[in-house]
Amino acid sequence: MKKTALSILLMGMSLVLTAQKTSYNIGILTDRTAPELSPLIDKLQSEIRAVVGEDAIINFPSESLLINNYDLNIAQQNYNRLLTNDTDLILAFGVVNNQIISKQTSHLKPTILFGAVNRDLNGIDLEKQTSGIENFTYLIESESFQEDLTKFKELTNFKKLGIAIEAPFIDILPIKETFDREIAVLDATYKLIPFNNVSDILSNLDEIDAVYIAGGFFLTEEENRRLAQTFIDKKLPSFTVNSPDDVELGIMATNRSSNDLDQFFRRISLTVEGFVNGQKLAEMPVFIDYTPRLTINFNTADAIGVPIKYSLIAETDFVGELKNARSKKQYDLLTLLDETIGSNLSLKSAQRDVALSEQDVKSAKSNYLPSLTASGSGTYIDPRLAEISNGQNPEFSTAGNVTLQQTLFSEAANANISIQKSLQKVQQENLNATELDLIFDASNAYFTTLILKANAQIQAQNLELTKRNLEIAQQNFDAGQSGKSDLLRFRSQMAQNTQAMVEAINQLEQGFIALNQLLNNPINTEIDVEDVKLDEGIFEKYNYDQVTNILDDPTLREPFTRFLIEEAKRNAPELRSLDHNLDVTKRNIKLNSEGRFLPTVALQGQYNRTFSRSGAGSIAPQGFALIDDNYNIGVNVSIPIFNQNLTNVNRQTAVIQKEQLEINRENIELNIAANVSNGILNMVNQVSNIELSKVSEETAKEALELTQAAYSEGSVNIVQLLDAQNNLLSAQLARANATYNYLINSLQLERFLGYYFLLNSEADNAEFRQRFLQFMNNRN
Repeated sequence: MKKTALSILLMGMSLVLTAQKTSYNIGILTDRTAPELSPLIDKLQSEIRAVVGEDAIINFPSESLLINNYDLNIAQQNYNRLLTNDTDLILAFGVVNNQIISKQTSHLKPTILFGAVNRDLNGIDLEKQTSGIENFTYLIESESFQEDLTKFKELTNFKKLGIAIEAPFIDILPIKETFDREIAVLDATYKLIPFNNVSDILSNLDEIDAVYIAGGFFLTEEENRRLAQTFIDKKLPSFTVNSPDDVELGIMATNRSSNDLDQFFRRISLTVEGFVNGQKLAEMPVFIDYTPRLTINFNTADAIGVPIKYSLIAETDFVGELKNARSKKQYDLLTLLDETIGSNLSLKSAQRDVALSEQDVKSAKSNYLPSLTASGSGTYIDPRLAEISNGQNPEFSTAGNVTLQQTLFSEAANANISIQKSLQKVQQENLNATELDLIFDASNAYFTTLILKANAQIQAQNLELTKRNLEIAQQNFDAGQSGKSDLLRFRSQMAQNTQAMVEAINQLEQGFIALNQLLNNPINTEIDVEDVKLDEGIFEKYNYDQVTNILDDPTLREPFTRFLIEEAKRNAPELRSLDHNLDVTKRNIKLNSEGRFLPTVALQGQYNRTFSRSGAGSIAPQGFALIDDNYNIGVNVSIPIFNQNLTNVNRQTAVIQKEQLEINRENIELNIAANVSNGILNMVNQVSNIELSKVSEETAKEALELTQAAYSEGSVNIVQLLDAQNNLLSAQLARANATYNYLINSLQLERFLGYYFLLNSEADNAEFRQRFLQFMNNRN
């Protein structure tokens, strides 16, 4: 019974309290509507209800939301309608509504005017703290065309600016006079672009080098995207008076803060709350002090070619991805590898080594080709000697001969041919090793560039986070919850984060330089690289889950490692190169052992002819004949018996070289086994890193959000907040790099194997898998 009576009493008290609440109908006047405006009006209404809370019942009758579409007559009718219906408070927004309401000598109903005009246009005494007008107040925003234009000039140094603003404003506001004054001080000219729709702007972009959107609050997202894309296509830098939302759609920059709208709605709500609680509108503060914040779309600025000064980074918010919009070519991994193999200078040089070794083989074989020599001579002999030569050596004579030499058998020549063939194979294997190294170097540079890009993006996000924490510290300082040391600490942190971001951007540029060098591109060529994901695109066939299962199971990992070691030894060009070098030493040993007793056999023939004889002794005496042509043929056989002991020395040298090569071969096999084993362990580490970094990032993010909230309430100190932020930074970097590091380690393991799955056919890869299965079956 007592509980029932208590419940009835509480319900009765609730009904009495509800009956005592005052109900307010609020009417809203706006110049225009758009699909994007409805959520904003809903947000404003919710904010007002939340701030007023239990003090009153707030109603927003749909029939009291009135739009004038920039028509002064309709605006007057809308205002009169709210004066005559049951509206208790009028919220008026826009330039046209300002023209109607500001002319009223008295206000029959409480009215709040806001968002009417830019500070440079309103002509209101900015020193005035309140309206001083009964039943009326207004909210003056701190935004300024002059500040925007000054910042835009600093960014682009424009010479002739296009200024787009709604056409109805031209007749209502002193637009031309204002911009005449403000552009003059910037040493520039301008072209006014009045518009009723987007086409009016797009058709008036000639003879300007930049665009300032001085209006456009009611433009839709699609219209802003269309404008932004056209500006980019025409290489026109753009700056808007509106929020960073438009910058995210592609406009290059704004000087508005992302929380301006929230601050604006909160101020309107507080004004309504004050009115509900009996505060006079005439005595309420009118000025809203926004903190300007330059926001730049990185991709738009890059596409247009507007350089971002490092001095602006600390005071600038960036939107967009770190993607090179001016890149002449965007590479995926396979395209990069194909072009690298075809263009790399180091590889071309190695290919020339193979070509030179082929020439050495040809030179060695030429020892068995005949040598044919022709010669001629003219001779003058002392006449006295010619007289007694019986016509054989006349005073004047001309002669010629042709000599033929042909090696029939030579063990040294045979050995040289065999050696040069082996050396040619050595150069080919060296080329294969160089190509394998180049493929890994290019892949490594590709993924390193992706890591650097992710790092730059995360450093930018971390800088934004520091700026947010600095704002919280400023709010705590203003509220007396923390000392100035927190502010100074975050300013120092912001300087450090800014430097980290500058270094990250420069490191990314160095990554592109390395890629251009590998591709034999001019170093300053603008390129970009496509992102990659496991089990997608070209890496879909990597069977990440299957590899993970093998690596995760020690009973499978051990035989898998042994199989890969065998494959690596079978494929290694380094081992094949050593084998061919061993063939060279063996042939040298054979040459300087039993080969030294083999004879060298050569054929030689010569044909001689005398063409002319004259002078003394040119006629043979009686009984002698002159023969003008003759020939001879001979066979030479030579056997080296003793060659200053050089043959023995050469044989001993070759034996030592053979032993050295065999030691080197064992060492390389050991290195291959170690490299493959370490590569497997590195992949195990990266698999673990991929999974754990996800958990780490999610945990660090949640911890930071909790720490930020606690710091804003004064529950934790700055050290804890910085620790939480640094933990998130480390976790984000680990998460972003985990996949890339896994792929780098995978390709490094493939380099050790001497076999790249990406560059081999599916049939070859299937054969590789079949060999593994066969290996496992033989093991069992």
